[in-house]
Amino acid sequence: MRKFRLAARKQENRVSRMSTTLSPVAYDGKIEGNVIFTQLDAAINWMRSHSLWPMPMGLACCAIELMAASSSRFDISRFGAEVMRFSPRQADVMIVAGTVTYKMALAVKRIWDQMPEPKWCIAMGACASSGGMYRSYAVLQGIDHLIPVDVYVSGCPPRPEALLDGLMKLQAKIMKEHSVTEQKKELLENL
Repeated sequence: MRKFRLAARKQENRVSRMSTTLSPVAYDGKIEGNVIFTQLDAAINWMRSHSLWPMPMGLACCAIELMAASSSRFDISRFGAEVMRFSPRQADVMIVAGTVTYKMALAVKRIWDQMPEPKWCIAMGACASSGGMYRSYAVLQGIDHLIPVDVYVSGCPPRPEALLDGLMKLQAKIMKEHSVTEQKKELLENL
């Protein structure tokens, strides 16, 4: 009898934990037609995080690892980021891979400004993150002095797996955003 009570308490605790946890997506397979109930923010963030189109800024040796991440061995397309866009107007995540010199910094900033909102940035490698081993007058000591960085990928050069991990961290960050309330303020004011 005592074992039965303990099992019943465990079941009650499990049910109470499940009822207090809110999920952004609810699915009921018993309903005909596969209906999904969700919040607008969760749906928009899911779509954005799984359709990232990178703008590759390959400035040094890290660019070779960026190209390797697109190969069949590492397969960046699993994350919806296989469409490398060399036009800033079609990209939404800039991957800065390599050493950024002051001469190149203005071009990087101009391309960043041409990208549409919402946009994100990944600093790939030690040189893009902090200037790397180059402590000279010609090298920018971190791309974050120029544009906002969302994810830093460490290494010199970082492996393609590290870039994929950084991409997954960016997807997790995008899923936590409040896309409608922060980016569509004019729409909400008119309602």
